[in-house]
Amino acid sequence: MGRAQSAPVSAGERPSSGRGFPSAPARAGRVSGLDGLRTLAVALVLVYHVRPDLLPGGSVAVDVFFTISGFVITRLLLAEYARTGGIGLRGFYRRRWLRLVPALLAVCAVCAALSLTTSLWAFDGAWAAAGLAALFVVNVVRAGESGPYSDLTAPLAHSWSLGVEEQFYLLWPPVLLFLLRRFRARTVLVCTAALCALPVLWRYLLWTPDAAHRLYNGTDTRADQLLAGALVAVVLARLRAGDPRLDTLRDRAGKLAWPALALLLLTAWQVPVTADLGAWTALWYTVGFLAVAAVSATFVAGLELRPDTRLSRLLSLAPLAWAGRNLSYGMYLWHYPVVRLLASLGVEDGRLSATVVLTTVLALLSYAVIEAPLLRRGRRSTAVSAPATARTAP
Repeated sequence: MGRAQSAPVSAGERPSSGRGFPSAPARAGRVSGLDGLRTLAVALVLVYHVRPDLLPGGSVAVDVFFTISGFVITRLLLAEYARTGGIGLRGFYRRRWLRLVPALLAVCAVCAALSLTTSLWAFDGAWAAAGLAALFVVNVVRAGESGPYSDLTAPLAHSWSLGVEEQFYLLWPPVLLFLLRRFRARTVLVCTAALCALPVLWRYLLWTPDAAHRLYNGTDTRADQLLAGALVAVVLARLRAGDPRLDTLRDRAGKLAWPALALLLLTAWQVPVTADLGAWTALWYTVGFLAVAAVSATFVAGLELRPDTRLSRLLSLAPLAWAGRNLSYGMYLWHYPVVRLLASLGVEDGRLSATVVLTTVLALLSYAVIEAPLLRRGRRSTAVSAPATARTAP
């Protein structure tokens, strides 16, 4: 799929109206606070998988990741549309592939090799899990299981969330482009908000205790968490600098950032998200996902709009921001295989610290050997092709 455009734009031209999203081009840069939030989120997930007794609700960090992803991807797509009048779908998917797939394939290859060459119980049959993870369908397999999860997707069971994100990335850009080309910006905002509500209704219709895995792992049943981030991006791109509504949002988001973070941390500390707790579980699996998305979206908006607050500056500290920007993905990929490796080796004392150290080392190797070189190659390719793309007629 190539670039779809609604109107030709000459090289270097920037439509003054922003095509209904006047703030979009200015909001395409990185937000250091969000990078720091990624570091915090991956730390919560890591502790949850090693010591669930310490953080029984640590999996809520994955929900936060979903909202961050929806926000970041949508703000980039809107910025491109505001500049050029189109979205280069081929380029988008190529960049996503370079960012996500090679590093994942390296983890899959190591797990498959351990399965075929060792007797470690944690990697029995891991070659099959590696194939499912490489195809981003672990979430589909897990969604179809009832009762306790099988060992089919271990030790790459954590890649279910990557499946949800990749499937969302496959579907959302064309849907957004369709909305952008056919409707006014205000209608795009309304449609995005309506799409956020649909998964809640769908979960309510599907809910039974036996459907818990289906609801937890399905892209259709978790899409509101990604779309909540997308909605924040659409709202902010609609408001130009100096708009009094933007000032109101900035003030409220700044005030609510600390309470939002406190709620997320309290959930991680005290709420056993995946436990079978009867009516509470039913409420969590239907309305709770959207509630977490709303809290996460509030926090994301606060970091975006108020980089001057103490909380934003804390999360923007260089070590946190650098790790979130460059290592969080690798740490997420490697931490669960590391947890299972240490367990199969009988490591009990110091397993958490050993997991942190080994995961960080592997993430650094992944970044230096795989991710950074490919990202540099992708940026060079984009820089070379951009002038020709800008001159291409629709």
